[in-house]
Amino acid sequence: MAEPRIQYAKTSDGVSIAYSISGQGPTMVMCPGATEQFSLWQQIEPIGAYLERLGKNRMVVRYDMRGTGLSTRDVQDFSLEARLQDLEAVVQAVRLKQFTLYADGISGLTAIAYAARYPRLVSHLVLYGTFSRTTDVMALDRLTPLIELCRSNWELASQIFADMSLREQQPEVALQILETVRASVSGEVRAEFLEQGIPIDVGDLLPRVKAPTLVIHRLGDEAIPSAAGQRIAAGIPDARFVPLEGTMHVPFLGESDAVVGAIDEFLDEDAATPRLAPDDVHTILFTDVEGSTALTQRLGDAKARELLREHERITREALKAHGGSEIKTMGDGFMASFTSATKALECAIAMQRAFAQRNESAEESIRVRIGLNAGEPIAEDDPGGRGDLFGTAVNMAARIAAKADGGEVLASNVVRELVAGKRFLFNDRGETELRGFEDPVRLYEVRWGEEAYDQNASVS
Repeated sequence: MAEPRIQYAKTSDGVSIAYSISGQGPTMVMCPGATEQFSLWQQIEPIGAYLERLGKNRMVVRYDMRGTGLSTRDVQDFSLEARLQDLEAVVQAVRLKQFTLYADGISGLTAIAYAARYPRLVSHLVLYGTFSRTTDVMALDRLTPLIELCRSNWELASQIFADMSLREQQPEVALQILETVRASVSGEVRAEFLEQGIPIDVGDLLPRVKAPTLVIHRLGDEAIPSAAGQRIAAGIPDARFVPLEGTMHVPFLGESDAVVGAIDEFLDEDAATPRLAPDDVHTILFTDVEGSTALTQRLGDAKARELLREHERITREALKAHGGSEIKTMGDGFMASFTSATKALECAIAMQRAFAQRNESAEESIRVRIGLNAGEPIAEDDPGGRGDLFGTAVNMAARIAAKADGGEVLASNVVRELVAGKRFLFNDRGETELRGFEDPVRLYEVRWGEEAYDQNASVS
């Protein structure tokens, strides 16, 4: 590979981050590990070959994290927030609007947190051999002595870390990597990085990742168990998990062609799927558990929370089955978006049927109101950095849900018109005053009983 052109970005806390840009095409940003220097890393033959294949027909942005490589070495903050600042600085310096975010190993923590915080920037998330919490990899009673060894004998500690990742594969390559690691980071920095990483757990951020996600893990990975990758794939909505044979942890050794092939297939396949622009028509769906406050007062916090978890499970299963995007949850309700009014109504019907079936044998019923409206909402990040939808279309959907009774699905006239001729049955509820809207709105009750909706039935 050609020598990279080194540039620098400045973080919000004043750290200089070295980065490079190579190639042309859709952008991929690669999160670094804690012991890498990209200018040296790519000179190792199998790593350079892997990066070249991965960067074919793409613009690849790589950087050295703080404390390593060509970035500022004299730093003490390696918290998750600091790691995010490194990535944010590079994204801003390159002026990226949207990109694929790639991470392997320990850098997965940063990538997951960034994708959850900035859903409008990350078009795709690719994770190889990574984890969502440090203790998935190594118990504290094993990690603590290694941290101390980094400080007292970095040569020995770095050898141990290399053995954990490389085992006895290709000794000459292992030696090159070991020399590069020692040149890229000090033992003290490695110790601080590990020590400050112990409490990091991004598991609660997984449901907030909105980007299409690919999780690749070798089933016999001896450094990071494949169960850690499976946990990530299960936690991110609609994530794809690709298990590969082999025991090698690093992606560039072993069957590296299978890793690149899985990534190319995922990105190429998704690129071929047309996507609506933020200002295209969305069908907005709101759910709300009827009487949730009274329920909590009557049953107590713990019992009421159990019921709300059931509501969350049934709702998320229906959204996943019908292509809905969870925008946010409000404790006792959900807001979701669909690119198809038909899918939105099918999802609402599936939810009510699932709740009705559950209630038949449950001690406590869960009665849910559902409201739908369609329009052109404004898409932007909310104050917490999460993707959200705003505007009149969203407000009206929320007000429509508030007008429904438990077990009902109410829809606006625009939703009814969008699905005309699609075998849905509606009852006209007439014009209704909605809080915050000057003019009355005509609402329709969606009939969802088995006799009322059948995809094979004729239109009534």
